[in-house]
Amino acid sequence: MTNMPGAVPHTSTYALNNATLPFILNLADKGAEQAMKDDQHLLAGLNVYQGKVTCQAVADAQGLAYVEARGIL
Repeated sequence: MTNMPGAVPHTSTYALNNATLPFILNLADKGAEQAMKDDQHLLAGLNVYQGKVTCQAVADAQGLAYVEARGIL
């Protein structure tokens, strides 16, 4: 089956909420910069920050310079 969440929309909505809510609360409580400094998973999801590309794959695909995210936070 190619669309499992579509087969069980109520359950998949709860699952997605349970998986993402802690990150959302972390961002709301600490602000984006501090939350990313404290949580490597949030930091790993950062692609562009302050006009700089912080994701190596995006930088390579676009032919742009890559900047380590931790270095500009």
